[in-house]
Amino acid sequence: MEKELLHQKLSEIHAILKEKYSENDQTGVLAGISGIALFHFYYAKYTDTDAFADTGVEVLSSSIDRINEGFGFPTYCSGLAGTGWVLDHLEQQGFMDAESDELLGELDPYLYRVMRSDMKNGNYDFLHGALGYGFYFFKRYRNTVSEERRQIYENYLGELVVLLLDLAETEGNTVKWLSTLVPETGETGYNLSLSHGMSSIVNFLSRLYAYETFRDQVGEMLKGGIAFIRNCRNKDQNGISLFPSWVKAGEEGDSVSRLAWCYGDLGIGISLWQASRHLKDEELHAEALDILRHAAGRTSPESHMVRDAGVCHGSYGNAQMFNRMYSETGEQIFREAADFWIRDGLEKAVHPDGYSGYKQWKGRESEWKEELNLLEGIAGIGLSIISHLSGDHSWDECLMIG
Repeated sequence: MEKELLHQKLSEIHAILKEKYSENDQTGVLAGISGIALFHFYYAKYTDTDAFADTGVEVLSSSIDRINEGFGFPTYCSGLAGTGWVLDHLEQQGFMDAESDELLGELDPYLYRVMRSDMKNGNYDFLHGALGYGFYFFKRYRNTVSEERRQIYENYLGELVVLLLDLAETEGNTVKWLSTLVPETGETGYNLSLSHGMSSIVNFLSRLYAYETFRDQVGEMLKGGIAFIRNCRNKDQNGISLFPSWVKAGEEGDSVSRLAWCYGDLGIGISLWQASRHLKDEELHAEALDILRHAAGRTSPESHMVRDAGVCHGSYGNAQMFNRMYSETGEQIFREAADFWIRDGLEKAVHPDGYSGYKQWKGRESEWKEELNLLEGIAGIGLSIISHLSGDHSWDECLMIG
């Protein structure tokens, strides 16, 4: 019965996205229509239905048309870098022949300049700043067939690492990065999150560390960032969460974070897990598993504080991360957690005027809103359902999960 309901959701999501994708005016992977295209390609693969892939081509072509017509917003989440990531990913996964080197090469100098500018302004943010461009350049570095282009990407990534080090604060064996926590007030601190904070830096640097070319350059900074995050673990190990969302200079005391991809234990645990694999650090490996097992036990509303269903901070994002961990470890606790969050996601389809019953909770505006995109809307919900049914998690690299 549950499987039938999930298939029904996928059919509804496909129909809604096909009809309404043009209402989304962004192109990026997480907030734009290239992420919507990603859903259709994976849905086509799961169902072995060419018509769904045709829809993916239609949506992706629309994204490229927007760029050719002058769309110039650069970020990974909403703009050109995210579109580039999707094109490269689809080519590498065998969905299409995108001729990425020829198509994307013209965008690279512009994205490089924006990346440098963001770092000079202290904006290392994964979704909306320099790390997003770096993540795109890293994918191109791995996959380009041109040795000349690979050297260009190596230079871009090397400069980003230098700028990250320039921005870093070193204290003892720890390294940390200051960021703006509350844009409206300008309040600053040390953000631990995967979406906007230090977990994304650790996650990104660990991927570079896997390549000998970058190992000497990033090693100490990566280990220092990990040490700082580990030192931020709440002293009360019996608390709801093991980590706060962020810490502020000169302040002490435990803080609770919700269970989500964007902020809190899941994003931190996944990032430390990634780092432990590349560093071959058994102690860190064990700690990351401890964090993620603890997260798997947060099943009451009071402990997880999840309100909506989307990938960013909702049920299906949690399901995706636990499904990924089950695929990598085989631990039943993670499969059971994924099953729990899939059921929870289905139970959240309660909005008669939503998309397939779903709306996103906009906390700052205190309102529910329909969303199409991957990060907060039904495209991401659909991709998470496909992963749960098929065991294919390759798309979640776009979120630094895989």
